[in-house]
Amino acid sequence: MHMTKKSMAAGALLAVGLLTTACSTSSDAPASSDASAAPETASTSTLTVWVDAERADALAQAATDYEAQTGISVDIVARDNSTLKDDFIQQASSGSGPDVVMGAHDWLGELTTNGVIAPLELGDKASEFLPVALDASTYDGTVYELPYAVENLAMLRNADLVPEPASSFDDMIAKGQAAGVEFPFVVEQGENGNPYHLYPFQTAFGAPVFGRDAAGSYDPSQLTLGEGTAFAEWLHSQGSQGANTMSTEITGDIAKEKFTTGQAAFWLTGPWNVNAAVDAGINVAVDAIPSPGSEPAQPFAGVKGFFVNQYSENKVAANDFLVNYLGTVDVQVALFESGGVLPALTAAADAVSSDPIIAGFKAAGMEAVPMPAIPAMGRVWEFWGIAEASVLNGEAPVATWEKLTSDVQSAIDGA
Repeated sequence: MHMTKKSMAAGALLAVGLLTTACSTSSDAPASSDASAAPETASTSTLTVWVDAERADALAQAATDYEAQTGISVDIVARDNSTLKDDFIQQASSGSGPDVVMGAHDWLGELTTNGVIAPLELGDKASEFLPVALDASTYDGTVYELPYAVENLAMLRNADLVPEPASSFDDMIAKGQAAGVEFPFVVEQGENGNPYHLYPFQTAFGAPVFGRDAAGSYDPSQLTLGEGTAFAEWLHSQGSQGANTMSTEITGDIAKEKFTTGQAAFWLTGPWNVNAAVDAGINVAVDAIPSPGSEPAQPFAGVKGFFVNQYSENKVAANDFLVNYLGTVDVQVALFESGGVLPALTAAADAVSSDPIIAGFKAAGMEAVPMPAIPAMGRVWEFWGIAEASVLNGEAPVATWEKLTSDVQSAIDGA
């Protein structure tokens, strides 16, 4: 990785742009933020970056390169991922937080509500990321996150049992039954349901959770969950009173056990379970999710990235480090090698897609949509899985779905 004169000039322009942006939005900035501060000098600055322990080594070379080119040192600090977000929110405004924090895009609502992250200026770099990654990194029309990885569900297939991908949900069940195994298909549910795993099937019936505003952002005033009665009726037909292709008795552990022991032909899951299947000796193929409806099956995409602390005194250097160093093919591939999740930078994603499993998740992700990061989404999770579990267990689908919609709307209105 090299810092060329051209990129250094771009960095200078970036600094000017960021300062302009900061000045133009100063009325919205926290009172104690230093939005008009000049870039730190190379001899006195250190960037502190909080990451989870698994990603620390992958960032070491980028930190070394940045210091060599700019004189600004980068302190990569491995933190407990389970407390990373809360620790950052608590410490950001006190001056004891980092300049940059690694996190997930669905933190955006909480982080912006608390005013602890600064807008990110990607410039021409924006067009170099996968569209779903850039979409997920944008909140209320403003980019806040430098994305590095995209994670979505796909359909794992035991290629020894079923040589060809399924063309539809019904075709998948038929192929699985023809294979003569106990379960044609498994998906994690459990007694409280799991709407994350059922969302591709819901969207296949044209029923997203929220609509979007003119800027393309999820709009909490447009709850479109209620348009899912056709999905609810289909889900009922697949439950205990129907075809029984899905069950609340199938937990994540049971789904894994059935597929990895060759008792299931298909498994709807994420990249985090691939190694278990491969290690078990399954000949794994990864396909796009077959649709049960008239529209594509769209899984949620989860996007991981980096945020700049609104209270950092080094915001310009932090932005430069993210855009011109962490937003490169070398670093994004290194992060992929540390976690096995598809890179967010298109060129990096292409570079690692010679692996057919990665290519399969990339293809399945072409239909993915960002999981809504708006705070109202929390009101949906509260009721969603319980309603779906009830439908799978035989409750009246339309009435159950209408009550779900009413309960969620009331919770949003009362928040």
